[in-house]
Amino acid sequence: METASKLLGRFLIWRVKNVSQKHFTLFLSFVIGLGSGLAAVILKNTIHFTHQLLTEGFTMEHENWLYLAYPLIGIFLTVIFSKYFVKDSISHGVTKILHAFSRKGGYLKPHNSFTSIIGSTFTIGFGGSVGAESPIVLTGASIGSSLGRMFHLNQKTITLLVGAGAAGAVAGIFKAPIAGMVFTLEVLMLDLTMASVVPLLIASVTATTIATFFLGEGAEFAFHLEEQFVLNNLPWYVVLGVIGGLLSLYMTWGSMYAEGKILKIKNPFARLLTGGLILSLLIFLFPPLYGEGYTTISALLSGNTDVIVENTFFYTLKENNLVILGFLLLLIIFKIVATAATNGSGGVGGIFAPTLFTGGIAGFLLSKLLKDLGWASLPSSHFTLAGMAALMAGVMHAPLTGIFLIAEITNGYALFIPLILTSTVSYLTIMYFEPHSIYTKRLAKKGELLTHHKDKAVLTLMRLNKVIETDFKTVNPDMSLGEMVKIIAKARRNLFPVVHEDGKLLGIVLLDDIREIMFNNELYDKMKVENFMTVPPAFIEASENMDQVMRKFEETGAWNLPVTDQGRYLGFVSKSKIFSVYRRVLIHFSDE
Repeated sequence: METASKLLGRFLIWRVKNVSQKHFTLFLSFVIGLGSGLAAVILKNTIHFTHQLLTEGFTMEHENWLYLAYPLIGIFLTVIFSKYFVKDSISHGVTKILHAFSRKGGYLKPHNSFTSIIGSTFTIGFGGSVGAESPIVLTGASIGSSLGRMFHLNQKTITLLVGAGAAGAVAGIFKAPIAGMVFTLEVLMLDLTMASVVPLLIASVTATTIATFFLGEGAEFAFHLEEQFVLNNLPWYVVLGVIGGLLSLYMTWGSMYAEGKILKIKNPFARLLTGGLILSLLIFLFPPLYGEGYTTISALLSGNTDVIVENTFFYTLKENNLVILGFLLLLIIFKIVATAATNGSGGVGGIFAPTLFTGGIAGFLLSKLLKDLGWASLPSSHFTLAGMAALMAGVMHAPLTGIFLIAEITNGYALFIPLILTSTVSYLTIMYFEPHSIYTKRLAKKGELLTHHKDKAVLTLMRLNKVIETDFKTVNPDMSLGEMVKIIAKARRNLFPVVHEDGKLLGIVLLDDIREIMFNNELYDKMKVENFMTVPPAFIEASENMDQVMRKFEETGAWNLPVTDQGRYLGFVSKSKIFSVYRRVLIHFSDE
């Protein structure tokens, strides 16, 4: 009986002979859509059933002390699963995908196809204040990556299939096919070409169909447009957009700062205990922070504020407007702390749901505050939706994703104008302060971010170790001019690195600089290399990225620059070598 590898080999040969690469990619996009859609259904159900099982007996009139235990237990289970079963980090899914694009040729570990589902079920089902979207995006992307590598496709096609998996995952979990495709183009920064759009659409539509089949046709949030959009309210949507941009800045900087503080605790179990206790205390005081928070958003869309103070000390004050306003404001402030505590202590989840939660509350709070002050009578449901779009646009730097996602998950298509306005203003506001999204900020600092900017994208894909030239003849600083002339006679280069015995680069000797003295026999024994060597205009460290390398070439005007590793000589990089490799990568990167 033939082994699986032999059968696969025979299939690959048959496929190459009978099925074009383009058609095979479209077929795989359909398969990926099926897989990511099923994964989204499984994750939504496991989180829902876990949540229901744990909180079914809670009474709304009193606080529930189990809120102090559940989040800590969930993160503990997640850390044990990640540390001892997976033995790998499974958090920050979107950032992992972006890193795979720029540094690993689209390679994602096969276990990501299922481990994120298990980890996020433990985390979110037990109350972790994060979203299921980032884990499911990593799951879908991993399915695409695994299929691409299994069928030995090239790097560009694998990258496209990874994007198709991510699009299918977003489309499946929200039942929003357009948002799934736009998310991949905006957030994952996949190039917008016909070769990329069609596979993304196939995966998105397929995943949405699967999710609809199993979960029903209802939208994520029940919303009925009872009041028509009024043009006179446009200035307030602009105000909401500015507030959304500033809140997005708070979420971006605040989450990275708070999570960074927790991650500084080296012992993983001490870190778990610290972050878990912070999270549990916040959820005990503010139960809407439990899990994704979509129940709260649904309640606000229907104008019901009683839900947000259920299981709290404030339930008896539910009729007091001032208490409700203060409670909503505290939810906005502490949501990002709860999210950072969840992720920092070892939980698995994303920023998607916290962004929608914070934006929805901000929009509702603004409309309620203006109404209570008598300044304007605004439809709270409209502003709740617009706030969600504003935060999506700001935190993720993805205004189109915010617009289409909110329209699709609420069936609120009649609100396109306010959604577009608030999303655009929010995006412009945060861009004034922060050029990178919450997903890309860490990678951008390392120079590992792949963007739509072709030049920067190509430089990101290039590797310094691939352009280092090592065929230069080295000389010693104590070497005489006569000895160096003998080396020059055998060399093919006109540049000679001066290297100490311990491997440290001291300087360089250019043939043009010694041409006048190299034929003077009287100086052969009198002059040493250290007398006529020069210092290069700049040094390139082996850890630098290609963007930094090119900046040094531009600043110095040099044609060759030495590469060192903590002072030790490695070789030289030349402009001609960089341009040659750059052209090859650009042709591959831009190929339709």
